[in-house]
Formats: sequence, C-alpha cells, structure tokens
Amino acid sequence: MRDWVRQAIHRIDSDRRRWADTHLYKLDIPSLEQVGIDIYLKDESSHPTGSLKHRLARSLFLHAICSGRILEGTPVIEASSGSTAVSEAYFARLLGLPFHAVMPASTARSKIAQIEYLGGQCWFVERGCEMYARAERLAEELNGHYMDQFTFAECATDWRGNNNIAESIFQQMAMERHSIPHTIVMGAGTGGTSATIGRYIRYSGHDTRLMVVDPENSVFHDSFQQGDPSLTSEVGSRIEGIGRPRVEASFVAEVIDEMLKVPDAASVAAIHWLEQHLGRKAGGSTGTNLWGVLTVAERMREAGEQGSIVTLMCDGGERYLDSYYDAEWVAAQLGSLTPSREWLARFDGCSDQ
Repeated sequence: MRDWVRQAIHRIDSDRRRWADTHLYKLDIPSLEQVGIDIYLKDESSHPTGSLKHRLARSLFLHAICSGRILEGTPVIEASSGSTAVSEAYFARLLGLPFHAVMPASTARSKIAQIEYLGGQCWFVERGCEMYARAERLAEELNGHYMDQFTFAECATDWRGNNNIAESIFQQMAMERHSIPHTIVMGAGTGGTSATIGRYIRYSGHDTRLMVVDPENSVFHDSFQQGDPSLTSEVGSRIEGIGRPRVEASFVAEVIDEMLKVPDAASVAAIHWLEQHLGRKAGGSTGTNLWGVLTVAERMREAGEQGSIVTLMCDGGERYLDSYYDAEWVAAQLGSLTPSREWLARFDGCSDQ
C-alpha cells in the first residue's frame, strides 16, 4: 500500500510541474491609475480544470493520501456546487479512483458535463444545505472517503508557502510600483483561500488588509459582524462557488480585516463591466470580488491614498452562458442591473469624477 501512496504523490507532483503559475493581469482603469491606484486580477481560470479550486483539490488529495484516508481504489465523495467537484474529478481520474459529487440540482449544466467527462458521477439535492448529510451517507454506503472540503480546506494548504495562492500573489507583485498590496479582496466558499491569504499576510509581516466579500443568501458576513458562528440559512447562494448556508469549519474570521456584503445584481453587473475592460468572461464570484475591489478603490481615492488592490478571477464565464450572461435569466432572477452599472460607470471617466 505504501508503494501506491508514493506513486500517487509522484503523479500529483508531476502534474503540478507541467503547468506554470497563473497570470496576473493589471486592469487598465485610467481614472484610478492617474491617482496612484492600481488593480490586479490573478487569473485562476487558466488552471487545467478551469478554476481556483484546482489548487484546493490538489491540496485536499495530498492531505487525505498522506493522512491515510485515501488508499488504492478508495471511492472519493465530495459535496460541491461544481468547481471543486470538477477539479477533484480530475485528480481522481489521474489516480484511477472512483469519484462521486453531491451537488444542488441548480448547478450549471456545463460543470456537471465536465465532471461526467472526467469519469465522475453526480448526485443531486434540491437545496444546498442538504449536500453535507447526503455526501456523508454516500461515503458510508460506498465505503469511501468523504473529502469534506468545507472542513479541511483551511488545513490542507500550507499557508506559510509551498506554492500557495498568497505566496504566488506577493511574488508576482514584486516588480510593480506598489509591490505590497494595500488590500487583497477574496470571496469565501469554504473559507480556505481567505484563511491561507490572511495567515500568510501575518506570517510575512505585511500591512496588507484582507477584505472578504459575501453574496446574498450567505451567512458568512452576518456571522462575522455578529460574532456568531452558529448562524444558518435555508436559502442557497446564487453566485456559484461562494456563499454558504452555514459557517464552514474552514472559515477563519480572525484573519479577516473586513467583510462586505455584495448584492447579486452588483456581482453580475461587475463581470459584464470586466468583459469590456479585459475582453474576457468571468464567473459570478469574480464579479463579487471586483465589486469589493472597486469599493476599496473608491475609498482610497476619496482619502487621497495610493496603492495596489489584488483579487482573483476564480473561473471563466463560459460555464455561465445560460445564467449570468443570459439576459432573460438575469432579468428573472436578479431584476435590473442598471443601478449597479451606473455605479461602475464612475470608474470609466477621468480622475476628477
């Protein structure tokens, strides 16, 4: 069995060496650049499985294998709204392991198709809050391992370095005019990425602030404000990949400097605005991030502060052509985007706006 473990780790490490780091885009926003504010977007959609969750899935598999929880032939089960399951299906296929994803029935069809293409099997629940118990039962039925990203995301990744997202951001920013970011903005799904970034900032002695943005129908923001980790919700997030109906074990509030609640209409308006500036479609969680970035930029501009703000493109927008990029879906689910678009337009003019 030790031979299989060594071979599995070797395969995962070999796969990592075949891809380069993700690109860091500097957004061209003259109205902000003229007053000394630079905005950067790290493109996590360029991973082999198309999202930020590729890093998480790699860490979760290594953590589970080295902890003795995944052995040769072990079925792997995950509760996921899509992107994590896509990435875990990739690594399961790499290791020749059966993979099962439990997800809401509303998950984007393109994500379901990707999981099935990678050899995974999808199981559906009506509400997001039902995923956890169903995944646990399935793991028992199949005598498999429930990966449980929501518990292990914050401990599976080495926050001190070792190719994590935070280390990558600071290395790529080293030659920029504001090399140490004023603020990093991040949404929370498991909470693992924000935990990694927040811990790394403190470990490295930086003054960078961490803002975590949260969509509607998520309890993270209210829990942070009230100091109550027991909050729950019966309604799931409409921004896939972030926002949870309960406070997950991997959500580490103590490393967060500020949280911002972002309306879903603002998140979607922001990805349409981003497409005009970057020529790329992004998923809804990137819009939530971007709304937080521009909120920070507006505050800095009003206070006469200079510096850089960094966030992530979590996944590509091609997965959401039938939702966030479909005018009828947007009108039915979110209503008018006009107020949000008018606010975003403030950044398209000259610096004295």
